[in-house]
Amino acid sequence: MGGALDPPGGGAYAGTMVQAVFPGSFDPPTLGHLNLIGRGAAVFDELVVVIAENRQKKALFSAEERRAMMEELARPWANVPVLVWEGLLAEFMGRRGFRVLLRGVRGMDDFAYELELSLVQQSLGFPVETVFMGTAPAYFACRSSTVKELASFGADYSWMVPPLVTEAMRAKFPPRGGS
Repeated sequence: MGGALDPPGGGAYAGTMVQAVFPGSFDPPTLGHLNLIGRGAAVFDELVVVIAENRQKKALFSAEERRAMMEELARPWANVPVLVWEGLLAEFMGRRGFRVLLRGVRGMDDFAYELELSLVQQSLGFPVETVFMGTAPAYFACRSSTVKELASFGADYSWMVPPLVTEAMRAKFPPRGGS
């Protein structure tokens, strides 16, 4: 039986496909999200993007709108399917047999929060390992909440999102002054 101390190339995961889950609200998707998806797609055999549907949160875009955007944005990576899930992420992972969770972190606050979530996942009885990937410096300030706030005031946010998202955001927040 393999374990954490097995030599490279041997053990329980030798020769198996490594799948990871990259969850988020993606409301809206940002260039930071895409950077992590691209990097994760290069590390894992399959990186499943899971759009969290949380009815307790007021989303700008519906789950289906976010799914459609993410499917289009993830097209460059053949190993990145996009799914929507409403419920506990640990339950999704347990039902589907996923064991690796990819989480992006910008700094110590993100890391502390994500580490806490990782411990909660493990306490629910699902054997989930969390891989933390540091945000690329160019995307340090990219947050969906910042994009929405800037858009609501008519400020430029286009440097944080791909053109597809800029167009979708303009439909939600028409430019001020009628132009």
